Amino acid sequence: MAQYDIGIDLGTTTIIIAVEGKGVILNQPSVVAVDNRKDQVLAVGDEALAMVGRTPNYISAIRPLKDGVISNHMLTRELICRFVNKVYDSRLIKPRVAVCVPAAITGIESDAVVEAVVAAGARQVFLIDEPMAAAIGSGIDIREPAGHMVVDIGGGTTDIAVISLGGKVRATSVNVAGNTFDDEIMKLVRSKFNVAIGLRTAEELKKQVACCKPSTFTSSMEVKGRSLLTGLPQKFVVKTEDLYEAVMPLVEQITVAAHQVLEKTPPELAGDIFTDGIMLTGGGSMLKGLDEYMSQELKVQVRVSPDPINCVALGTAHCLTIGEELETGFQDATPRLGRR
Repeated sequence: MAQYDIGIDLGTTTIIIAVEGKGVILNQPSVVAVDNRKDQVLAVGDEALAMVGRTPNYISAIRPLKDGVISNHMLTRELICRFVNKVYDSRLIKPRVAVCVPAAITGIESDAVVEAVVAAGARQVFLIDEPMAAAIGSGIDIREPAGHMVVDIGGGTTDIAVISLGGKVRATSVNVAGNTFDDEIMKLVRSKFNVAIGLRTAEELKKQVACCKPSTFTSSMEVKGRSLLTGLPQKFVVKTEDLYEAVMPLVEQITVAAHQVLEKTPPELAGDIFTDGIMLTGGGSMLKGLDEYMSQELKVQVRVSPDPINCVALGTAHCLTIGEELETGFQDATPRLGRR
């Protein structure tokens, strides 16, 4: 029944949907455009993202997920419904849907996720922790008796877990991730150059120019923004060294969190991790020099997943096939609806 199984990476910035055997079939921003006069959804995904920063006052481009969890239930339901209907149009058989959630999600937050997915037409809903899904999607066999460590840097949160025999041994979650980097880059440009830039420009700087020490990578990018001194449009150049001040404190926080998880890991599993290394996943893992910096600080080889963007969605879809062999971090959440 794999053709009726859908895996959803419900990310703060992006929603990715995958089907076992077919791979990723949808990748769109988790943005909803709303007409406030009529309280009506105008667009979702790519169409809504194109409106960010360009809409009249009565239209809002909203991200209904914050730090990996639902902050606006109604808009999240609308977002999921439209995306699921795009990829699954059978009216005869409703799909089984697995959704990845942050490792530190609360019961109330996960109930909201389940309700939104059922409203989209799912007959059965499963929840899987992001680090578990990321490991599976990166080709790690988490069912074997060996320790594996995953650091999943998403848009809203960074989830860190040590996994063995299909279950989590140690895990933590920190609210430092891709969006935090964007915010700090915006603040730094504002204070250093006296120019205001938008989130999309900050994201491009993060992807194209930003880097962690001690990497020798260097680059620059011409940026356009609004001068805080004159109020007029301004063009200037941002270099890699300009962004160290914004990037490095956040990288250090993620590395410290990973170090704390390693400190609490049983010795045998720590030995496995020393041998096999640490896997970085999520869009934030693609920050230049991050693997090199963490390897140096943690004294363990750190490598980036072969498919860091899509591995969570791919692992989420695959978990429906191997779910019975997973001990923790994977659950059938459909019965929760009976409590309401």
